Amino acid sequence: MTAINVSSLSSSLTGSTFDWQSFVDQIIQIDSAPITKLQAEQSTNSDKSSALDVLKSNLTDLQTATKALNASTLFTGRTVASSSTTSSWNLTAAAGATAGAYTFAVTQLATASTRTGTNHIASPISASNVVSGVTLATMPTASAITAGNFTINGAQVNIALTDSLQNVFDKISTATSGAVTASYDHTTDTISFNSASEIVLGGANDSSNFLAATHLTNNGTGLISSANPLGTTSLTAPLASARLSKGITAVDASGNGSFTVNGVPINYNVNTDSLSTIIGRINSSSTGVTASYDSGADRMVIVNNATGDTGFGLSETAGGFLDAAGISMSSTGAATSRGKNALFSINGGSTLTSASNSLTSAVTGITGLTVQATTKDTQTISVSSDTTSMKSVIQNFLDKYNIVQSYIDMETATKVSSGKVTTSTLSGDSTVEGWSSALRSKAFSAISGLTGTVKRLADLGIDFSGTGSQLSIRDGAKLDTALATKPDDVAAFFNSASTGFATTMDTYIGKLTATGNSGAIASMESNYAAKNTSIDAQIAQIQRRLDSERTSMTAGFLAMQTAQQNSKSLIDMLNNSFNKSSSSG
Repeated sequence: MTAINVSSLSSSLTGSTFDWQSFVDQIIQIDSAPITKLQAEQSTNSDKSSALDVLKSNLTDLQTATKALNASTLFTGRTVASSSTTSSWNLTAAAGATAGAYTFAVTQLATASTRTGTNHIASPISASNVVSGVTLATMPTASAITAGNFTINGAQVNIALTDSLQNVFDKISTATSGAVTASYDHTTDTISFNSASEIVLGGANDSSNFLAATHLTNNGTGLISSANPLGTTSLTAPLASARLSKGITAVDASGNGSFTVNGVPINYNVNTDSLSTIIGRINSSSTGVTASYDSGADRMVIVNNATGDTGFGLSETAGGFLDAAGISMSSTGAATSRGKNALFSINGGSTLTSASNSLTSAVTGITGLTVQATTKDTQTISVSSDTTSMKSVIQNFLDKYNIVQSYIDMETATKVSSGKVTTSTLSGDSTVEGWSSALRSKAFSAISGLTGTVKRLADLGIDFSGTGSQLSIRDGAKLDTALATKPDDVAAFFNSASTGFATTMDTYIGKLTATGNSGAIASMESNYAAKNTSIDAQIAQIQRRLDSERTSMTAGFLAMQTAQQNSKSLIDMLNNSFNKSSSSG
């Protein structure tokens, strides 16, 4: 009996070499062609939207440059310069200042009125000529005394801060072998050195400032005395203990007193307020003056904050602070130096006066010009149009305009080379091309209703470059002349309300770049976004159908695979059975 080839039968039934999964993928890929086409359309829409974004950004820059052309002070801007290259005068020309050349001859500068108080208002460093109890560390001199050595007649005198003034006198006598004696006079508050021969003070290696702090200097004789009284007023101690030589008596039982400066009351308390506090209180008030303390001369000084020939108004009850500080209107030795007004002329005219060194239109009659005179001098001040700033703003507008036009040209271009057509992102978009044409038209057109010499950009030497869409300054001299001599005409061209070049250009660009559906670009981008949303829905629908198709095909092949596996098992069983029968026969 011939054996059946079950193995061959199994192979033909199962088709074990068939890759059904790759087959399903290929079928799905073929059926996915519509999705690929839709995705390409989405990509194109997105590219167009991105191109519009860039265009909107460029237009926004152009709009900013256009608004700068519309600035109210651009074409009224002025520059100002002095004929003196070394001038320290501060010159300011406001927008709209009257242009011209003005020769200022300043013969007197304005100064402030000053009230200088009595010198040496402090008590002496000692109430008597005995100074054994006055230590160097506590001597109330203007400069604190430092320890170290100083020289008299070539002999060094070493002192410590713990020394009393009498100790120092004794050390001087010892160092000079009695040739120089020292003493203190409380009535003049001075120190004196006495010798039968010339006294020579100081040495190159002195380390103490004793001689300088006590105002002792060489005079070529055998008698040297302090050039000024030694005692000074304390700035920080309460007034009652500030070492003022005259007591403050015009106070109540609690120590409260008051005085006025230019009608402004200044209150104080002798037990709590210091000289420094009172000075600060005056300076922070509305008195219009600045008070200070001159430690070298031990005196008060009051200066008007404003220059000019104006006086002071100081008043108080007798025995008050102003009297003790030596600054009252009745203080012996105090003096008022009246301020001066500035004196000047313009272009050789009559002498003018000003309370301030800031010579403004109020006193000069020259609109917008301020001359801050710092020296007596004659200088010619020239005021002219700020053509540099004007040209800069105009050039910036041209640059931004050209960027917009170049970008539109690039993104809408269609090129044919060797029979091959190459398109750009926005090729064939008549709307965008229309924007370019509209911008060119507005840039080229004349502004109606103007009576000046400038009615269009060409009147400023600005025109298109050949047949292209780029604007440039074709005649720089023409522009310079217009800006320098006809700034009002230029301003009218750019700035006239509702009809000016900058106004109409700004309005048009605003319609293109506005947000929401009112903006042309935003509307187009919204349309592209809506298209892509619709495409998303179509792709999703197709994808659902493909997913269903894949599921159905996969289920069929899996069922076939299961049937094949079952057939193979049956064939294997039959094959085994026949093989056994053949062997036993």
